[in-house]
Amino acid sequence: MIAHLKGLVASTGIDHAVIEVAGVGYLVGASARTLAALPPAGEACLVHTELLVGEDFLRLVGFASAAERDWFRLLTGVQGVGARVALAILSALEPNDLSRAVMAQDKATVARANGVGPKLAERIVRELKDKVGGVALGPAAAAQVVPAGASADAVSALLNLGFRPAEASAAVAAAEEELGASAGLDALVRLALRKAAK
Repeated sequence: MIAHLKGLVASTGIDHAVIEVAGVGYLVGASARTLAALPPAGEACLVHTELLVGEDFLRLVGFASAAERDWFRLLTGVQGVGARVALAILSALEPNDLSRAVMAQDKATVARANGVGPKLAERIVRELKDKVGGVALGPAAAAQVVPAGASADAVSALLNLGFRPAEASAAVAAAEEELGASAGLDALVRLALRKAAK
C-alpha cells in the first residue's frame, strides 16, 4: 500500500498530476480541489494516496489532505460510487461541507457534484450518516475533521483500524490534549487507542 508520495510536482493535467519521487514519475488521479492545492511544477509536495487495484489495473489517487482521502474511502464504500464519482464529489465539496451535508441529510448539496443524481445523493447521505455520526459541527469542526500533522496521521491510523471518523477524531483530540501538541505519532496512536477503548 502506498500511503503518500513526497516529491516534486512534475506536471498536472485536468484530472491528474505526475509526482516525481527519486526519479520515478507517479501518475496520480486527483480531484480539482487537490490539483488546485498543489504547488507549481518543480516544487516539493506531499500527496496522501489511495491505491486502487482491479483485475486489469493499478491506479493511484492523490489527495491534498488525509481528511479528503478518508472521505474518498467512505464515499467509494457506498454502492454505485466509484472513484470517478467520489472525486467529482470531493471536487465540489470540502470535507467539512460534506460532513455537514451528510449529518443534515442534505442530498441537494451532494447532488451538486457532476455525475451525482438525486437517488445516488440520497443513498450517500443515508448510508454515511452512521459512519460520521458524531463529527462536531460549528467552529470547532475544522480542527476535529481536518487535523494537521501527527494528529491527522493518527486519525488516519485509527480509521484504517476500523474506527468511525467521529470516534477517531475524538480519541486523537483527547490524546493530543493530554500529551500536548508536540506529541509524536506513535504516542498519539497508542493513547488514542486506549481512550477509544474506554
